[in-house]
Amino acid sequence: MAGGGGAGAADRPYELVVFGASGFTGQFVVEEVARAAAGGELHGALRWAVAGRSREKLQAVLERAAERLGKAALGAEVGVLLCDVGDAASLAAMARQTRLVLNCVGPYRFFGEPVVEACIENGASCIDISGEPQFLEGIYLKYNEKAAEKGVYVIGSCGFDSVTADMGVLYTRDKLKGTLTAVESFLKVKSGPEVSWFIRSWKLRVCMNICMCFDFFFSPICRGFVFYNQEFKEYSILFMGSDSSVVKRSQRYLYTELQETPVQYGAYVNIGGLGSVIKLMFVGILFLLLVKFSFGRKLLTKYPEFFSAGYFTKDGPTQKQMDGTSFTMTFLGEGYSEGQDPQNGKPNVKICTEVKGPEPGYIATPIAMVQAAVSLLEDAACLPKMGGVYSPGAAFSKTKLIDRLNKRGVEFSVISKPEV
Repeated sequence: MAGGGGAGAADRPYELVVFGASGFTGQFVVEEVARAAAGGELHGALRWAVAGRSREKLQAVLERAAERLGKAALGAEVGVLLCDVGDAASLAAMARQTRLVLNCVGPYRFFGEPVVEACIENGASCIDISGEPQFLEGIYLKYNEKAAEKGVYVIGSCGFDSVTADMGVLYTRDKLKGTLTAVESFLKVKSGPEVSWFIRSWKLRVCMNICMCFDFFFSPICRGFVFYNQEFKEYSILFMGSDSSVVKRSQRYLYTELQETPVQYGAYVNIGGLGSVIKLMFVGILFLLLVKFSFGRKLLTKYPEFFSAGYFTKDGPTQKQMDGTSFTMTFLGEGYSEGQDPQNGKPNVKICTEVKGPEPGYIATPIAMVQAAVSLLEDAACLPKMGGVYSPGAAFSKTKLIDRLNKRGVEFSVISKPEV
């Protein structure tokens, strides 16, 4: 199997460890790793382990994964490691035994840094699914040089929606015969008969964003925050997650290190008709008022579904809810045709691409995370020459990650070809 870890990585008992395997997201990541190991996606057998605080819970997760894959049990090559994010010695012991840690323990601003530090100090690479720009950029500033010295890769945001956004921009660039200079992405999440927890919490984040934008109440609706989108015939809202931050980091790296033309990027969410805008705004204002007071916060914690008009619940999604949910991220790009100087004149070509996939939170995210891990292990010769802290696009721009995602149901395609 190829590289992807620091010094002495070849001597370690495991290629990969899922940390936080018994958490709600972690158990789906475990299932996805088991599927990748059984599906022959790697050269040779994958030696991997699960890590967490409770041996009983970890064993139960492995049993569930085996059942989902139609097996009596997973093989003896799967280890169980006891580890606690609050115990630095246990984190170090975990990191010393593997070439790569898949960190599923969030929120990362509270629990992410000790894992990163343990991995770097002990020569293991690390992947997470953080969507927290402040955490991601803080880790880069603090640990990039240390990771480079150790020859390990720390790659954040390897889940939905940052992988789809970051790799989608690169896919759009590669499909344009010319020079891509600007891209806008528009996310649409569709739910089936039952709306999943992820969709509720995602909509809640959107409505909170509306409330926090003071100018919304005093300026006309325009492209930039909330606007009517003629291309999709519905309202769109500026996406306030980590996508823009992640894509800009990738573009900065590709420009400074590889001298590739940078692409301007804007991220938006399609939310439906005017009624959806009003409803989200109303719920967001209610939340904004309640979170200011301890009494209000207690009410929100105890009765989240009532105070969010059903958008948010304590429970995770059922399998039926996840099966009925999907996403589409559409990329509208423009640039200059071959031979046209981007420094002169207006852009003269446009392109539309799309990334489609299953339920974002607990199906697409584990797929993205595990395929990023497979790419790191298998495509080592195509990774950046030096270790360090990277965004997905910076780390995986030359690898087969997009091909791997396509094979697992996160599909990249060209909707309309460039036209002069």
